[in-house]
Amino acid sequence: MDCFGYRGGVLHCEEVPLPEVADRFGTPAYVYSRRTLLGHYDRLAEAFGRLRPSVCFSVKSCQNLHILRLLGERGAWFDVVSGGELRRVLEAGGDPGKVVFAGVGKTDDEIRGALEAGIAWFNVESEQELETFIELAGRLGKPARAALRVNPDVDPKTHVYTTTGKKETKFGVDIERARAAFGRYGGGEYVELSGIHLHLGSPVNRIEPYVRSISKALALIEELRQDGHDIRAINIGGGFGAHYEGSEAPSAADYAGQIVPLLADRGLGVLLEPGRSIAANAGVLLARTLYVKQSGDRQFVIVDAAMTELLRPALYGAYHFAWPVVPGDGLVPPHRGPELKLPGTRCVDVVGGVCESADFLAKDRWLPPVRRGDLIALFAAGAYGFTMASQYNSRPRACEVLVDGGAVKLIRRRETYEDLVDAERL
Repeated sequence: MDCFGYRGGVLHCEEVPLPEVADRFGTPAYVYSRRTLLGHYDRLAEAFGRLRPSVCFSVKSCQNLHILRLLGERGAWFDVVSGGELRRVLEAGGDPGKVVFAGVGKTDDEIRGALEAGIAWFNVESEQELETFIELAGRLGKPARAALRVNPDVDPKTHVYTTTGKKETKFGVDIERARAAFGRYGGGEYVELSGIHLHLGSPVNRIEPYVRSISKALALIEELRQDGHDIRAINIGGGFGAHYEGSEAPSAADYAGQIVPLLADRGLGVLLEPGRSIAANAGVLLARTLYVKQSGDRQFVIVDAAMTELLRPALYGAYHFAWPVVPGDGLVPPHRGPELKLPGTRCVDVVGGVCESADFLAKDRWLPPVRRGDLIALFAAGAYGFTMASQYNSRPRACEVLVDGGAVKLIRRRETYEDLVDAERL
């Protein structure tokens, strides 16, 4: 699952004790495991290997240049959703010919920039966006390939805020309108409309929604081919789950076991856009306890990380396992599930210092005794952790650290007060 574990009562990342990381770089700090990151990528690429897929890492999940460089060197393509993410990929040495540009609100400048860069695919979200794309490609004289994002109206049974494949969401074109869109725009001079794109949401811990949505897309592709359209590729999106509560997500082999037979021998290039399944369990957020506060019968562990460092609990009610890096009384956790309650633990809320009642990292958790100065680890924080961080309350953003075996490398320095005000000095 990952390379974070307790040895001698101390949490390690690969071979490195995490107190050493906190002492060297301070807290809060994101700590990533190179071995875990590449291991998850390798397992996914191998599981879908029969399809020879383009595995496009979702940059929005974990955008650090050093992480992107590692994955690019491993053979990953990239899924971007903004001009800024494309800049990150190029800055990291990524090949623009291995970039897919998704997103429902691409600006004209972003489209022009991606055309100039020569990216591989545009995932188009609406008829009007497609018209704009065709116009801009023609003006620049830049041929490009596009896949139409089709909304299959399949409910992945995930959080309402991260569900993207139902009709009532803002994403994609209704499957009923897709055929008409190909009929109208499929023969452009500069834009080759030759792919179908799907994305259901995230995290999707069941395989059946993928089977249903891909089956619908394949039926549409057969209709389009009968109409004379040369459909060359299907992008099945991402959304594969990660282990937050233990082992709730299917393995890469489990997903592939049902998806690969659907797509094999179809004469289609296959693209995937995983992010969470690669990065989530590759990172933890380290925080240091500032105060332990009793309020009525409730105890609060107040740490130096907050919703500004890890927004997911406040935004989605998301679960991240929390535990001391050096737990007292030898209380090493046997698992990371929400039901964990060991003798000698106490029910607490782990919260930050931001001036919002929603600023919590872990609620109603049975933790060993915690004292001022103790380190707390928030697990499975590698995806949508730092990328969603903010400077709310004028809090400088955390540092990021990469561990490779016994080596530790700072891959993003901690922000300073100077960073907070520098862009306003006009």
